[in-house]
Amino acid sequence: MNAALDALALGIPLLQATDGQPCIVRHIQVPAYAPEWKSWLQQIGFIEGERVTILRRSQPGGDPLAVRVGQSTFALRRVEAACVLVTPA
Repeated sequence: MNAALDALALGIPLLQATDGQPCIVRHIQVPAYAPEWKSWLQQIGFIEGERVTILRRSQPGGDPLAVRVGQSTFALRRVEAACVLVTPA
């Protein structure tokens, strides 16, 4: 499988998901400059198989996002939401 198909299999960044669309967390992929984000995101509930939905985005610019994961609601910055790879539920 080539790199593009591998990336599609992992899902799309949560940042690109449609507001209100329930999704499933597939993978956490953090930037090299912030490896601690992976454990932080997992600790607050972004674990493989968990349901997640973008509730709304701040205006203007869409930063931060109100995100529901499981039964909790969090504010995530766009850069953090880009680390959570999801597929539609």
